[in-house]
Amino acid sequence: MIYVCEPDITDKEINYAAQCIKEGFISGTGGRFVKEFEDKFSKWCNCRYGIATTSGTTALQLIISSLSIGKNDEVIVQSFTNIATCYAVVHNGATPVAIDSEPETWNINPQKIEAKITKKTKAIIVVHIYGHPVDMNPILKIAKKYNLYVIEDAAEAHGATYYGKKIGSLGDAACFSFYANKIITTGEGGMIVTNNKKTYTRAQLLKNLAFSKKKRFLHYHLGNNFRMSNIQAAIGLAQLERIDKFIKRKREIAYKYNQIFKNIPGITLPPEKPWAKNVYWMYGILINGKSGMRRDKIMEKLKNQGIETRQFFIPMHMQPVFKKMGFFKNLRLPVSENLARQGLYLPTGVNLKDKEIEFIGRTLINLMKK
Repeated sequence: MIYVCEPDITDKEINYAAQCIKEGFISGTGGRFVKEFEDKFSKWCNCRYGIATTSGTTALQLIISSLSIGKNDEVIVQSFTNIATCYAVVHNGATPVAIDSEPETWNINPQKIEAKITKKTKAIIVVHIYGHPVDMNPILKIAKKYNLYVIEDAAEAHGATYYGKKIGSLGDAACFSFYANKIITTGEGGMIVTNNKKTYTRAQLLKNLAFSKKKRFLHYHLGNNFRMSNIQAAIGLAQLERIDKFIKRKREIAYKYNQIFKNIPGITLPPEKPWAKNVYWMYGILINGKSGMRRDKIMEKLKNQGIETRQFFIPMHMQPVFKKMGFFKNLRLPVSENLARQGLYLPTGVNLKDKEIEFIGRTLINLMKK
């Protein structure tokens, strides 16, 4: 089976983790690896501060909490995203307000945002879907006009750039994920990056059970245990040393797929706007009506040929859990719904061989011709 993505773990990661174990500081307190990972990753993102966490989800949840967003507040999110984006809002007691995507970039549509802003709106969460950056300038302009926070969900987009600037450094704060299938991994884990000292200080406090600086085991705030372990951070440091190589390979894989599929009716290729650098966390395509075969049937046939695929995200406004909570009643978002119906992504792991890319491409094309 050719899997959608597999982590690239080498002796470097093993040696760093072993060194951490030998030093004896393996939890998320004490030791040197967590702080070093925070400092080096935030610097790589062109940000002043980094806060390592247990996951990208908890990183986002911690950002929202650190900005004092909660009950009676509204947060604008794009509907087409991983459910973790919306979970982070709801777990803080705030109300998510879903926005449709742009048909070209698959990201949040800036033209749809302003009409959804109310007196309760406190923030806009932008999600850089599948590695392509959001068109940030119009969103930053709206946020300034209405005095809103801009939070970047960059879980899928390590190293993507917008007009040459790295995502993660464009809003008030950003979250990244280091899950096993991300561009760099710590197995599980996440990171907040920000240039705001106040946000950084509060996030560091709340992620570690909100221990008082004056007296241990005395607590004035409601905190969480969202600490990354030193072992995870050690692996992350080794991965970070190779991140530029990973991104280069992701883009090479996308280019090779693009060359194979560029003239094939029924396939819409992933976007890359002139102002963007897409890091192609996953190589996503749309199977439209010209294909002669439905998306799910194609996925089934690819699996039978030993090729794993994944369908695109199911939008937030279509999720039963949120409907039961009273969110998104009778909401229709046609672009998001179409992406969910037509989208799939192909194997994109950095160790994918060129001959495997050719096999995947040839197999998909042959299926669509039948």
